[in-house]
Amino acid sequence: MPGPSGGLIHHVELWVDDLVAAEEQWAPVMLALGCAPFQSWQAGRSWRLGDCYLVLEQSPALRPGGHDRLRAGLNHVAVHGSRAVVGAALAAGWTLRVDTGDTAHLVDRQGFELEVVCA
Repeated sequence: MPGPSGGLIHHVELWVDDLVAAEEQWAPVMLALGCAPFQSWQAGRSWRLGDCYLVLEQSPALRPGGHDRLRAGLNHVAVHGSRAVVGAALAAGWTLRVDTGDTAHLVDRQGFELEVVCA
């Protein structure tokens, strides 16, 4: 069986309740991480770095109830970053949950958590 061409992760797709609000918070962070806008359609946006990309989608198939990182499913996304990425997130309205100095755990308005590993 052939291995992955660029790495383990091809893409991560997050279904959000409010695409406009999610884009307002995620776009500055993705740009600070060095990602470039990749795809844009009525219900979604994505940003790419190398062979990997992140998708935000407000799908019409989305069930009501919102995201809860403490339920079964995705707890958080962790990325290699810097203090500048943390600053971009805070400026975009993310809430700082935990900052150890080496990592910062940030939460957006819809409850998604992003861990920025700054080591």
